[in-house]
Amino acid sequence: MGEVGRIAAAEERASKAVRIPVEAYVSEDYARAERDRLWRKVWLQAGRVEDIPEIGNFLTYDILEDSVLIVRTGPDTIKAYWNVCSHRGRRLVDTPAGQRNARGRKMNFVCGFHAWTFDLEGQCTFIQAQHEWGGALREEDTRLGPVRCDTWGGFIWVNLDPDCEPLRDYLEPAATMLDPFELQNMRPRWRFWTVFDCNWKVALEAFNETYHVPGTHPEFMAFGDFTGWGRPQGKHSHIGYDTGEGPKENASKLRLGAGDPRTTTAEMQKYTWEGVNTNTTQTLVDVAQTLPDVLPEGTPAGEVLKYWLDTARAIDAERGVVWPEVDPAHVAASGTSWQIFPNQQIGHAVNNMLCYQARPYGFDPGKCYFEVAVYELYPDGQAPETEWTFAEPENFPHVLQQDFSNMASVQQGMKNLGYRGNIPNPKAEGAVISLHRNLARYMGTGRPEPIARRKVP
Repeated sequence: MGEVGRIAAAEERASKAVRIPVEAYVSEDYARAERDRLWRKVWLQAGRVEDIPEIGNFLTYDILEDSVLIVRTGPDTIKAYWNVCSHRGRRLVDTPAGQRNARGRKMNFVCGFHAWTFDLEGQCTFIQAQHEWGGALREEDTRLGPVRCDTWGGFIWVNLDPDCEPLRDYLEPAATMLDPFELQNMRPRWRFWTVFDCNWKVALEAFNETYHVPGTHPEFMAFGDFTGWGRPQGKHSHIGYDTGEGPKENASKLRLGAGDPRTTTAEMQKYTWEGVNTNTTQTLVDVAQTLPDVLPEGTPAGEVLKYWLDTARAIDAERGVVWPEVDPAHVAASGTSWQIFPNQQIGHAVNNMLCYQARPYGFDPGKCYFEVAVYELYPDGQAPETEWTFAEPENFPHVLQQDFSNMASVQQGMKNLGYRGNIPNPKAEGAVISLHRNLARYMGTGRPEPIARRKVP
């Protein structure tokens, strides 16, 4: 069976009813243990390759007490080091106040404490009064410590464990399923970060399932049934929609509305663009608005989808935006997004993607950093210049604010003495269950507990 077949067959491994203990969300001891058992053992998405295009460009990535310095050292080479001077432990590069990370260009890095200097290869090139060590300092004593670093999908990944498995092995099967979408060619339209009053898992899980749509986004129900599935895929998981008798491609991000697909797709695209500004592009929105006029009433959903995507593809090609060719069966099997363990979500499509990331806010289990980035394809040289920008939750698009409105309340509810633990929907929230099963493998605690069926008297 090929990779697509294995992914499609994952429904056979759907989760059974379980209860997830609250320890992972509310325990300070658990939050502290995550540093050594989780964050220092996994591959973490630290940035985008296009953020450091020239030799000497750098960016930093912080996770709890650890900081990594990522540097473009050659036309095709990116290296990472511990962001700490080997002399007395001062951080080499500080994160500016109010910024997600530091970013810039240097041909060497000078410690602000005693001026020890390091080149792009991590070599210490200047030490004040070096002779006073009497020749005892060796190159391995002074150079910057290396951190495992690799790239995939246009993202830069780091792993703090020197003995970790290769990135490609870690990412499978997600990497194989997402490769055809050529994520490396997309560029950010906008990217915001904020701080939530909830655990990083609470924030991430709000986007790991579509079960919440009727309750949190009831207005979307006018466009169709948004109940979907979540399936484990090794360390990772993915989510998508049941398509019923509709086009199988409707399991993807670029899906039709229900009812008359001409009008509901036009309405859904307009609402999505204005209400959340994700999961679509201006071209797709504009073409969708023409569907009720150019296609006759009663046009089958499959033909509506084909016309919509083919027309948008052709219009984009004329302006230099070339969508990748992805087999419809592959699109359907890939679902709508992948949850890359432990803290990254990639919502993919042939011409855009929506990414979320959550990180702990120190060792406080009730706070986290949360990031949202929207990408799409642009003509060469015409992508907008964007930076990570802090935004208060109330300044995000209003559909995302609906999601955010649950965060603090969920965190507070989980601390209630009478709360017995999460009981996720085994089908629709299977990605949540998968996350905690994998967390338990790293943490040694918190494994989802089967809920025994009640015996009928």
